[in-house]
Amino acid sequence: MGAASRTIIAAVGAAAAIAIVWLFVLPIFARDTFVMGRGDYALTTTANQPFTQRSLKGAPSAVFFGFTHCPDICPTTLGDISLWQDELGAEAADLRVFFITVDPERDTLALLDQYVSWLPGAVGVAGPEDQIRRAEKAFAAASQKEWLEGGDYTMAHTSKVLLFDRDGAFVDAISYQEDPASAVAKLRLALDAG
Repeated sequence: MGAASRTIIAAVGAAAAIAIVWLFVLPIFARDTFVMGRGDYALTTTANQPFTQRSLKGAPSAVFFGFTHCPDICPTTLGDISLWQDELGAEAADLRVFFITVDPERDTLALLDQYVSWLPGAVGVAGPEDQIRRAEKAFAAASQKEWLEGGDYTMAHTSKVLLFDRDGAFVDAISYQEDPASAVAKLRLALDAG
């Protein structure tokens, strides 16, 4: 593949990412009534509990959208969360981690449970496609199926970890592969607030 072909492919990928943000994420922030995490979604956790906007109350939470077949972003982010927890020690004891699938077609609750059960405080979250899309809207997240050769597919998705305090109020977001010191400082804010 020549340099021109790679440039075209990179430009198309960048245009698709911009389109997702423009069409799905920016309109959400444009509404005066938008509150991160609030919305009419009803999902189920791997602990067989309902996951709604009320689930964010009671303890500090980290919310991450991903899928179990993810080759890089999701396992890396879960590993990063584990390192942040290690850094925080006892401070992170109450932190809950909600891993919401963007691939309900393949991610059963049993598969999600196996995928996240090694991480302290983590539960998987799944549900019907329409409820996943409602949750994405509530958390200003987005995902899109991308077909691969041979008929398989992967999912392009928002890669930020969203932090909420014990009252369910949004505190901050941690970017993919953000500097660990910055990520831990943001987590401390979420753990101490509310």
